[in-house]
Amino acid sequence: MANAKHKKMTPAMIAYEQVAKRREPGRPVLRNTVLAFLIGGGICLIGQFVEQFYITVFHMTRAAAANPTVATLIFFSALLTGLGLYDRLAQWGGAGTSVPVTGFSNAVTSAAIEHRSEGLIAGTSSNMFKIAGPVIVFGVVAAFAVALVRILIFK
Repeated sequence: MANAKHKKMTPAMIAYEQVAKRREPGRPVLRNTVLAFLIGGGICLIGQFVEQFYITVFHMTRAAAANPTVATLIFFSALLTGLGLYDRLAQWGGAGTSVPVTGFSNAVTSAAIEHRSEGLIAGTSSNMFKIAGPVIVFGVVAAFAVALVRILIFK
């Protein structure tokens, strides 16, 4: 494939490509990794505080506090996305902000906000489900596959 690409290029284009590759700035992989770890860990730590809040204040069991904790994280992620703060955090923290619940909430909310000018149904709702649909389908199929394997192997 690379050879086919180079066959269409002139010698000047090939030389330019080589110069451009040499001058391309390096990516700060270690810095990005550390920031992603800290931001993702911070989000998870906030989740732990929220869960402990529900356990302490409302006298819930750990299992009972799980659902309100997730709902709270989804709410605040959507709120921060709507205010434009989650995107700033994502620019700084990178992949750390894609912690499953908050990252998914950010993706769905962003799609809804981006297409709100097209109307409630054709814009906001349909574009939200373009993001949410594949994730939900994959989750259901994966859960079915895991349950099937568990049933077949661990009768």
